[in-house]
Amino acid sequence: MAETYTSNEMMTIAAARALRNEDVCFVGIGMPSAAANLARLTHASGITLIYESGTIAAKPEVLPLSIGDSELCETALTTVSVPEMFRYWLQGGRVSVGFLGGAQIDKFANLNTTVVGPYNKPKVRLPGGGGAPEIAASCGEIFITMAQSKRSFVDKVDFITSLGHGEGGDHRARLGVKTKGPTKLITDLCIFEPDAKTKEMTVVSIYPGVTREQIEENTGWPVRYAASVRETAAPMAHELEVLRALHVRTAAAHGKAA
Repeated sequence: MAETYTSNEMMTIAAARALRNEDVCFVGIGMPSAAANLARLTHASGITLIYESGTIAAKPEVLPLSIGDSELCETALTTVSVPEMFRYWLQGGRVSVGFLGGAQIDKFANLNTTVVGPYNKPKVRLPGGGGAPEIAASCGEIFITMAQSKRSFVDKVDFITSLGHGEGGDHRARLGVKTKGPTKLITDLCIFEPDAKTKEMTVVSIYPGVTREQIEENTGWPVRYAASVRETAAPMAHELEVLRALHVRTAAAHGKAA
């Protein structure tokens, strides 16, 4: 009998699968944390997880509420100052993968977490960049996880908080940025990767049961597909078991129902 699963579980598992045992990963709170720890608890036991608060090689038993959660410091190999984290580890080129998300994203994977609407008179003022602009520029590559809708997948972001591929093509290189930028955009419908030449985010894999029409209905630009689009492998029983157990432990630790 086939396992049943949610779109969020599929997205988390797809993101976890993209991580490698040898990665040093700059982890965000929320789904990136769930994906990174799922990878650590399954196929990538040797991965080094770094959180913005300065915890290095954290191995949390439950998902942290924030970067300041004591669970991270208690389970980390060491904890360094935030200036050291950014200057030595991140800007020093020692982080291979960074996870990001945003309120808006465009076809070149530029992210907006600053304002919706005009900057001087926005409709919504968002939390801002935090460390994301430095993560986007300094990690070896970037994985983005976002639920897909026309509200968030827009033709043009209102503000570029975190640089993706800029205007496309070699724009990052022309700006003097030497890292790869976004190499995967993992949504609740499919997986995008940048076109080798134009850098436009292109669908390379579609989740089981999802149609191209669904993807297009939830994207604010004309969707491009790779020459060969594969179906994403459905979650395996072991992946679901480990992910769900992690969420159950987290809910219990935080006094919430799973």
